[in-house]
Amino acid sequence: MRRLKRCLVPVLAVVAALVPAPTAVADPDSRILDVRPLGGRQLEVVVHSAAMNKPITLWMSHPGAGAPTLYLLNAVDGGEDGGPWPRRTDVAAFFADKNVNVIVPMGGRASYYTDWLHDDAALGRNQWTTFLTRELPPLLADRFASTGRNAVAGLSMSATSALNLAISAPGMYQAVGAFSGCPRTSDAVAQAMVTSQLAVFGANVANMWGAPDNPAWIEHDPMVQAERLRGLALYVSAGTGAPGEHDDISDPGVDGNPARLVDRVVVGGAMETFVSGCTRPFIDRLRALGIPVTANLRPAGTHAWTYWQDDVHNSWPVFAGAIGA
Repeated sequence: MRRLKRCLVPVLAVVAALVPAPTAVADPDSRILDVRPLGGRQLEVVVHSAAMNKPITLWMSHPGAGAPTLYLLNAVDGGEDGGPWPRRTDVAAFFADKNVNVIVPMGGRASYYTDWLHDDAALGRNQWTTFLTRELPPLLADRFASTGRNAVAGLSMSATSALNLAISAPGMYQAVGAFSGCPRTSDAVAQAMVTSQLAVFGANVANMWGAPDNPAWIEHDPMVQAERLRGLALYVSAGTGAPGEHDDISDPGVDGNPARLVDRVVVGGAMETFVSGCTRPFIDRLRALGIPVTANLRPAGTHAWTYWQDDVHNSWPVFAGAIGA
């Protein structure tokens, strides 16, 4: 039922690789509190965010010193309900032999991983752009000797977030992935969709970007701000909503349960149909502006994790080339 509510509700890369990333200075009150080994390359890292005045837990795959970083953002539940990237996909195994730090923030439900204008009664303080672009990177560079080359990718809600993080922090990222998201926020339909997603968690959308006429909505609209994505290595994906190769009874997440398959096909299909209606015009706009984009417009497929696992695999050559992995 909750999922139904959410429904309703490479030349440039080479040039970019020659340009040094900006050096961020850590807030003295932001610090790494703990690093806990989870086996192999996997770590649990706890970071105090001064901007949000709370600890943020990260899942990390760390190959050793001198690696770039890929941030993977979770879906609308922040990885707290259905589970985060490492639980829902094969990212731990996939990146186990690759020279890249992979960071998954745990939390951020319904936050759009953005800086909110006001604290929210349901979600508290959200200053995720500050945390991800100013507080965290220098801490990672100091503790884990990361290179300062970064990619960021998200799915569903956080696909929009990944694009907006790159827009808000020029030079921080060299590559962006947007998997099955709606890269629009400022038109009436998009605003209604954003509002409905936050409402599922009891959040007040006015605390995020203000009233519908607040300029913050346009500032966070990748469709409007597309020109500011120029020079980045972009990977954008979406299905059509029609049942695809992963929409069967044996797929992970369905696990032989007919009711889950119905949910996947009906609700997940409707969600991806909406996403497709946002994504295809966005890709057209990028191309009209002469901004290169690797587009994976699947001929079928619903709103499901197995497609996003495919996206991680398919986007990795794009990301690796851009960040020097």
